[in-house]
This record gives sequence, C-alpha cells and structure tokens, in this order.
Amino acid sequence: MKIATPVDAAGNSATAWGRAHWIAVADVQHEHIADWQVHEVSWDVLHDSGGHGAHHARVVRFLLDNDIDGIVVDHVGEGMRRMLHRMRIPMLPATPGDAQASVLEAVLHATTPAGD
Repeated sequence: MKIATPVDAAGNSATAWGRAHWIAVADVQHEHIADWQVHEVSWDVLHDSGGHGAHHARVVRFLLDNDIDGIVVDHVGEGMRRMLHRMRIPMLPATPGDAQASVLEAVLHATTPAGD
C-alpha cells in the first residue's frame, strides 16, 4: 500500500497538504515501511500560480505517478477533499512528530476492525 504524507525538513509530519513543500511516499507492507521516499513538490510555492484547477492537476499528477492508495494528513481544503473523494483516495489522520510513525499508526488504525 502506497501512502503519501506531507513532511518537514526534519522528517516530522507537516500540517499542510496542498501547500506542502515535501511529500513522503511510504510503501507500507505487513505493518512496516518497506520504502520511504521524500519528494520536493514545492506546492507551497506553486499553490497560487495558475489557479486552483492547475494546482489540483499538479496534485493529481503526483498521486497518479506515485500510485498513491491513501494520504495521511491533518487538514485539506474542501476542494481538495472533493477531488480526493472522486479519486477514491482515503484521508487518514496524521499525528504530530515522526512522519513514519504517523503513517504506520494511521494505516494500523484504518485496518484494525472495530472492537480490536
């Protein structure tokens, strides 16, 4: 399962999705991260260039190019939320601190049946 999450320079969870500077892509297999790659997307700089449609297209291209199955994030705007819903990409809640731990916690809670 490929999960994307915004990160800061120290590898911690970042608060912005659409204005992220870096996005990490985790390949999660059997409750551990098999691969972790950080991409400098510069969406913080590019966000206001070309309008919302152009920005959403950049995000869609990233998600498709990286075969993303879900995102771990604390906030996305309403337009981005609708776009992710149409793409059937679930949003899982991020936790502060280490981004890899945040991804694992989100994936584990998303796949644990209620009551376990």
